[in-house]
Amino acid sequence: MGRPPTLRCHSLAYTLAILLIPLLSISAANVAVSGNTKYVEAATPDGQSIWLKDARKPALYTQNFGDCLGSSLINVTRFDAAYYKDNMTVLFHLEGNTNVANESLMMYIGVFAYGEARFDLTFNPCNAQIYSLCPMNRSVPIEANGIIPVSQSDVAGIPPIALNIPDFEGQAILRIFANSTQSEVGCYSAVVTNGATFSHPSAVGTVLGIFTIVAIAASFATAVYGNHIPTTRTHYAHSLSVLVVFSVFHHIFYTGALSVNWPSVLPAFWSNFAWAGGMIYSESMQNSVNQLIGSNKGNTSIVGAAGSGSSAEDLGGGYEISQIYKRSFSSPFHPYEHSWRDHLLNLRSAKAGNHLTTRALANATEGYNWYGVPVRPGLPLPGNFSGFAGTLAQENIPASNAFMTGFLWFLILIVIVAASVAALKWILEALVKYKTLGENRLVFFREHWAGYTAAATLRTTLIGFFMIVYLAIFQFTYKGSAGVTAIAALVLLVFFIGLFGAAGYACYYRLQFGSYNVKRDRIHFEKKRIIGVVPCVGFGRKSQRSEKVQPRPSIGSIPWWSIQYIDEDAQRMSVQQDEDYIKKFGWLSARFRRTRWWFFALWLTYEFVRACVYGGAAGHPMVQVFGLMVVEFIALITIVMLRPFEGARLNALMVYLLGFSKVSTLALSAAFDVRFNLARINTTVIGVVIIVIQGILASFTLVAIVLGAISSYMSVTRDREAFRPRKWEPYRQRYFSHLEKTAPDVPHVKPSNPMPEPPKEPYFRVASVRREPKIEDDDPESRDPVSSRASVAPPAAVGSHLGSRRNSLHSAHVSSSHLPFGARSHRTSWSTRDFNVLPDAQHSNRSSQLMSGSRMPTKTSSGSLRDQISYERVRTPARSPGPGTPLDVRKLRHDKGKEKEAPLDERSSEESKA
Repeated sequence: MGRPPTLRCHSLAYTLAILLIPLLSISAANVAVSGNTKYVEAATPDGQSIWLKDARKPALYTQNFGDCLGSSLINVTRFDAAYYKDNMTVLFHLEGNTNVANESLMMYIGVFAYGEARFDLTFNPCNAQIYSLCPMNRSVPIEANGIIPVSQSDVAGIPPIALNIPDFEGQAILRIFANSTQSEVGCYSAVVTNGATFSHPSAVGTVLGIFTIVAIAASFATAVYGNHIPTTRTHYAHSLSVLVVFSVFHHIFYTGALSVNWPSVLPAFWSNFAWAGGMIYSESMQNSVNQLIGSNKGNTSIVGAAGSGSSAEDLGGGYEISQIYKRSFSSPFHPYEHSWRDHLLNLRSAKAGNHLTTRALANATEGYNWYGVPVRPGLPLPGNFSGFAGTLAQENIPASNAFMTGFLWFLILIVIVAASVAALKWILEALVKYKTLGENRLVFFREHWAGYTAAATLRTTLIGFFMIVYLAIFQFTYKGSAGVTAIAALVLLVFFIGLFGAAGYACYYRLQFGSYNVKRDRIHFEKKRIIGVVPCVGFGRKSQRSEKVQPRPSIGSIPWWSIQYIDEDAQRMSVQQDEDYIKKFGWLSARFRRTRWWFFALWLTYEFVRACVYGGAAGHPMVQVFGLMVVEFIALITIVMLRPFEGARLNALMVYLLGFSKVSTLALSAAFDVRFNLARINTTVIGVVIIVIQGILASFTLVAIVLGAISSYMSVTRDREAFRPRKWEPYRQRYFSHLEKTAPDVPHVKPSNPMPEPPKEPYFRVASVRREPKIEDDDPESRDPVSSRASVAPPAAVGSHLGSRRNSLHSAHVSSSHLPFGARSHRTSWSTRDFNVLPDAQHSNRSSQLMSGSRMPTKTSSGSLRDQISYERVRTPARSPGPGTPLDVRKLRHDKGKEKEAPLDERSSEESKA
C-alpha cells in the first residue's frame, strides 16, 4: 500500500516473509548456557560482540490469536513471532495439525499497524522448505520455527514510535489456501504489541478499590454515628456519596458499550475500571456460565466486532484469490528462491540444531514466554476492539457471558454488604461485653442494626441499577442463550418494579396530604463565571431570579413551567427533620437538599433511559451516540439547574465534572464510527484525549474521597472537645458552620455592606445660648442693682479681644440686699443665663469684674457642660431693639460622612465673632 511493487518484491519480500511466516533459516549467532539461563551472542553496530539473555523481552511480538475463517481445515495451536531490535533478529514458531489427507498449499502473511498494511507476502511453503506443509498431511504434525537475522532496511517500514507507544495497534494475519480448489482453508489473526499499555488492573484497579473502600467506610461511619437522626442525616449528606463514586466508574467503563471501532488505547484504559462494572474474570465462574450458556455464544458482529471462529473475509482489507496465485508465481520471488535453499541447507549443521533448541524452551520457566494462546470461543479476534465485545475482550470475558458475570458478582456484593453490617453489630456487642467499648457508644446503631442492613442492601441495588438494567437489555439485543435471556428478563422486571415502586411510594408517602399548583415560568440563560475566571452560561428560573437581590444578567430566556406543592399542614416538619421518613426512605433521599428531596425519582428515570439507549441500540452506533447526547445534554441542564445534593463537593463532582465528561466523551466517540473511515492514527489521538478527560474526572473523584474522609472524621468527632490535629480546628469550625448554613436550604442573601450604617435622621446640637433684650430691660422700675449680679463675664476662651468692652453695656451698681445672690426683685421672664451661677467661692471675683467692667476669666474650663457654654456680657440697649431672632440652634447636615454647620444668620455671626 503506497509502495512500489518492485520494492515490495525485492527489498522487503525476503524480510517480510521471515518476520511472521514459518520459514526455517538460521543465523550465525552463538549460544551460551550459564546455569538455567541461556544467552545469545550479538554484534553492536560498531562490530563489537555482546551477550544477551535469550528470554529477554522483544521490541515487538504477537500475543493471543484467533480463527478468522470459522471452518479452518488447519488447527493452529501455536502462532507467534517476535522482533528483537538489539540484535536485529526475528524469532517465529508455528504448530498445529489437520484432518486433510493430502493437499498442497499456498500461504499469505500480512502485518498491519494502525489500519495500514506494513508487510505482505504470498509464498509456497515447499519453496521455503517447510516440510510439514509440503504437502499438508494429517499424519504429519505441523511445526516450524527458527531465528533469522534482519537488516535496518528490512524493518524500515516499522516507525520508531511503534516500539514505545502504549497499546501499539497491530495485527498479523496468516491465510492458507488449497491449490486444488484455490480457496481459503485456514485463517488466523494475532495481535502485535510492544508491551507498553494503559492496562494495569492489578495496580490501578487495586488503588481504585482501596479508595472506594475508604469512601464506603467514611459514608457508613457518618450514617451510624449519633443518636439524633436529623443531625446524623445532615452529616451523612455532606460525606462523599458511594453512588457518585460508582457513577463515575460506571461512566468510564461503560463508555465502551458504544458499538464503534475503538482505538486500542481506550479498552486498555477502561480495563482498570472493569471491576466496578462487575466484569471480574474468574476461571471457575466463566466455566460455570459456559455450561449454562452451552454452544450458543451469540454473534459478536451484532455489536460491530469481528468474532473469533466466524468468517471475516474483509479482515485486513480482504483478499482476491486471483491476485494470490498470480503473485505467488510471479518472477520477482524466484531470485530469492536459491538464497532460501542456501539458508535451509544450514539446518543440517550442528549450529542449526542449537538454534532450534532455543525455541523449544517456549514453555519453560526461563525460556521464551512472550507468546499468546488461542482466544476463547465468543471473544472477538485479537486486535479488534469494536463495541462492547472488544471492551470485554481485555478481561477475557465473552460478550455472551456479560450479563451472568455482572449479575453473579452483584449478588455476591449484596451478600457481602449485608453480612458486613450484621458482623459489625456483633463485633460491637462483643467489644461492649468485654469492656473494650463503652456501653453508650453507637447505641442507636446497635439497636437498629436490622434497619441499617436493609437500608445498605437497598442502597446497593440503587447503585447497581444502571449496570444491571444495561446488561439485561444488552442480553436481549445480543440474542444469546434462551435460558440466560429468560433470567435477564426476570431480573430486569424485579429491578424495574422494585426500585421504581419504592421511589413512587416514597414520593406518595410524603406528598399524599396536599395539592399541586402548575404555573408558567421561564428559564433564563445567565452570564456567570466558573471559579471566578472562566466565563460560561448558567440557567435560572424566573421565579428564583425574583427572589434574589442581584440576579445575574440574562442573555435570553425560553418558556418553562413549575410545579408547586402546597402542603395542607403548614407546620409540618421538613423531610430533613422527619425522623420517620428518614428511617424508611433515607437510603433514597438523605443526601439531597430540603427542596430537592424527590430527586431520586428523576435520577432513576434518567439512569433507566440511559441504559435502554446503551443496550437497546447496540449495533447501531449513530443511534447510540446521538441518542445519548440528547439524553446527557438534557440531564446536564436539568441537574445544573437543580443542584440536588446538599454537599458542595457532590454537586461539583456530579453536576459539573461528570456531566461535562459524559457529553464530551460522547461527542468525541462519534468519530470512531466506521462510516467516517477516520485514520487509525487520528482515532488514537482522539482516544488519548478521552483518556485525559476521564482521567481528570477519576483524579478529582479520588481527591473528593480523601476530602470526604477528612470531613467524615470531623463529623464523627463532633462531640469531642479535644480535636486532633489541633491545626485543623479552624477548618472543623468552618465546616460545621457550613453545615448549619446549608442544612435549612434557604436562599442565602449576601449583604452588600458587612457593617450596615445606622439610619440617617435629622438631628441638632446646641452650640451656644444667648439672651435677647426683654421688655423689662427698658423699664426703669425693673432695673435693680441685684439683677445685674446675674450678668457674668464670659470665659476667656470667647475671643482674642477679652479686654474690650461694648459701648452698649452699662456698669451696674452692686448694693447690699437681703435677697440671695443672683435673685431679682421681680422678673416677668427667665433665661438660661439666670441658672448659670458659679460657685460662691468665685462671687467676689465676679462682683469685682462687673464693677470694673473687665472680662477676665476666673478659672480654666474643666470640660463640664457649664464650661462648654459661651457666656456673653449683658447688653442693656438704650432703646427698644428691633425684631429679635429666635433661639440660635445650629443644625448639622451630613455630606458623605462629614458634618457641616448650617450657615448662621448675620446677627448670630457677629455675636460669635464678639
